[in-house]
Amino acid sequence: MQLRQLEYLVALARERHFVRAAAACHVSQPSLSAAIRRLEHELNVPIVRRGRRYEGLTPEGEVVLAWAHRILAEGDALRQELSALRDGLTGTLRLGVVPTALPAASLLTTPFCDRHPRAGVSIESLSSADITHGLAEFELDAAMTYLDDDSLRGVRRLPLYEERYVLLTPVAGPLGSAPTASWSAAAALPLCLLNSRMRNRRIIDECFAADGATAAPAIESDSVAGLYAHLPGGRWSSVISHAWLHMFGVPDGMRVVPLDGPAHGPRVGLVTGPDDPPSVLAGALLAEARRAGVREALDVLLRTYLDGHDH
Repeated sequence: MQLRQLEYLVALARERHFVRAAAACHVSQPSLSAAIRRLEHELNVPIVRRGRRYEGLTPEGEVVLAWAHRILAEGDALRQELSALRDGLTGTLRLGVVPTALPAASLLTTPFCDRHPRAGVSIESLSSADITHGLAEFELDAAMTYLDDDSLRGVRRLPLYEERYVLLTPVAGPLGSAPTASWSAAAALPLCLLNSRMRNRRIIDECFAADGATAAPAIESDSVAGLYAHLPGGRWSSVISHAWLHMFGVPDGMRVVPLDGPAHGPRVGLVTGPDDPPSVLAGALLAEARRAGVREALDVLLRTYLDGHDH
C-alpha cells in the first residue's frame, strides 16, 4: 500500500468522479483507476461501487477512506515536525471559523504569524456542521466555534470567550441616551439582525422571548459584515456580540447600550481534531491562544465603549 493510492482514494471520494479525481491528482484516469484496483487487491476488499460511473464507496471503502484521511494527516504532521526542527515552523495552518467568531480571529492569527513568520494561515468561514466534518476528515487543523455543539466529539477544546450581547443603536434614536435597555424595548426598534440560520440569531431570539418579546427585523444578513453595512446612517439598530467590536467598532452616530436581563451567550473556543498529539501547526496555535488572553482583551474593549468612548 502506497500513500499515493490513499491520496487517489481521498480525491475520488471528494470529487465523486474518476476523471475529475484524476485531474485533481495530475494523473490520467486509467492510472488512478488502476491504483485503486491495486489497493483493493492488496487489502482484499471491494472499495468502490462500480457501474457505468462512480456510484460511491462500499462499507469497506468507507473504513479505508477514514484510515486514508488519518494516515495522510499523520504523514503531513511528520513532515511539519521535521521541518520545524530544521527551519522553524513552516506550512499553512487550516483554520475554520464560524462566521460570528471571524471578527475575533485576528486575536489568535496575528500573534501566531508574528511568532512563526515562515508559517501562514488559511481561514475559512464555515458552519458548525462543516467544521465538525472538516476536523473529522483532517481537512482542518483547528477551528474557532461554539463549544456546546453536541456534534463535536473526540476533539481538544480551549475556551476563548463567552459571547456577550449589547444593543448598538443610533445616538439620536429612542434609546440613544438610555443607560440600559430591556430586550423588549430593543425588539421595538427598527432592527437589522443575522438571519435565523445563524446560531447567534437563534440565541438572541431566545433572549427576546425570555423578556416576552419577538424581534421582527426589517433587514437580515447571513454575515456580520452585511449586518454592519446597514448600521451607518442612523436608521437601524442591532443586537451584537461584543466580539464584533474588535473588528468593526461602533459606527459614527451610534453607541453601545447594555441590555438588561439575559445578555450572555455560549462559549466560543479553539478546537483541534482527533489527532493526538495535535499537529505541530495546531499545537502552536493552541499555545498562542493560551497566551492571547482573548476574553480579557474583548472585555476591556467592551468596557471602553460602555464608559462612553463610543467614537
